[in-house]
Amino acid sequence: MIKVSFTENLQRHIRCDALDVAPGTLDAVLAQVFERYPPLAGYLLDDQGELRKHVMLAIDQQLVQGAMPHQQVLAAGSRLHIMQALSGG
Repeated sequence: MIKVSFTENLQRHIRCDALDVAPGTLDAVLAQVFERYPPLAGYLLDDQGELRKHVMLAIDQQLVQGAMPHQQVLAAGSRLHIMQALSGG
């Protein structure tokens, strides 16, 4: 299974609790997440299916922002952390 988690800040905007989903490509993993939390899709992705500027992913601690590696395979045991890309002090 893939462990998917969210920052507390994101959870203040969209109700989403950590969950486990089946392994697969990043697109397949996100589809499972969006099936569980439909409002999250529009919050994370733009009309082209790319990450919005204010969103980042960490796939096994490797940061992804901007162009998404749609076909990257997340194997069993991987972790996907979804967060807002915040700046400021």
